[in-house]
Amino acid sequence: MSAMRGFLRLVSRRLAAVLILCLCGLAPAMAVQPDEVLKDPALEARARQLSQELRCMVCQNQSIDDSDAPLARDLRLLVRERLTAGDSNRQVMDFLVARYGEFVLMRPVLSWRNALLWGAPVLVLGFGGLAVYLTLRRRRAPETSAGLSAEEEARLQSLIARSRAEGADPAP
Repeated sequence: MSAMRGFLRLVSRRLAAVLILCLCGLAPAMAVQPDEVLKDPALEARARQLSQELRCMVCQNQSIDDSDAPLARDLRLLVRERLTAGDSNRQVMDFLVARYGEFVLMRPVLSWRNALLWGAPVLVLGFGGLAVYLTLRRRRAPETSAGLSAEEEARLQSLIARSRAEGADPAP
């Protein structure tokens, strides 16, 4: 009897997990409400494509096509209104960028400002690595002495000779 209970418990857990996964998989499909769908399939396809390229400012990690946020719904409706009015995809995107900034784009346009933003950490790390390399190289380099001049050599020899004469053993 306990084996049967264990089996039923295992089956019910797996069934619950499958049910949860199915419901989670349906959540993005339910983001676009039926009243938002355009009657023209070509316009609806364009609207869905544009909605996938626009970021939800509330969620910040989802497109407005996937988001359930009220702002995302408003933006989806705005995209559909603009397309119905005859705007091109570029005009709709430009309108939204002018209104919300470049942050609304899921894939921002490459510009010098963006390149600097992404490239600055690499440059800083490169210059830091170069500074560390040069510092370590200077520390390891053996210091070469210029040697003694003839006058210094003569003075050294006289000091050694005087030291021997006095009976002190010079240090090697």
